[in-house]
Amino acid sequence: MKQHIATALIGLTLGTAAYAAADYGVAKDAEVFVQKAVKHFAAVGKDKAFADFGTPAWVDRDLYIVVLDFGGHVVAHGTNPKLIGKDMSAARDPDGVAFTTLMVDSAKVKGKGWTDYKFTDPVSKKVLPKASYCEKQGDYAVCAGIYKR
Repeated sequence: MKQHIATALIGLTLGTAAYAAADYGVAKDAEVFVQKAVKHFAAVGKDKAFADFGTPAWVDRDLYIVVLDFGGHVVAHGTNPKLIGKDMSAARDPDGVAFTTLMVDSAKVKGKGWTDYKFTDPVSKKVLPKASYCEKQGDYAVCAGIYKR
């Protein structure tokens, strides 16, 4: 009997962890999402892609697309259209990390890459560790980030 209870508790714990993970994007999800966005960008052109990335069709759980030009200006944002057109090149996280510059450089210099920094989680409203994955598409960095919960 004790073995059945222990097995049930382990199953419940693992099932809950799997369910919680499915509520939020993970690193592989962000990479796949950015690759999908890059393909869309190449297929429809920048103007249509930028408009599309601001629609609910381009939001997956806590994942959304952000596109930065190589000067650090936001040209598309999946959840905050007020940031479009803003120069974020001087933005720093609470630890002083110049995350926008690092994100742009990961795409511009290496073609793709991850940037670690801290940012306010829109769900919990707490500052959490975050990582954004970016890929180069023309003169832009196409990015999506995950919160490290």
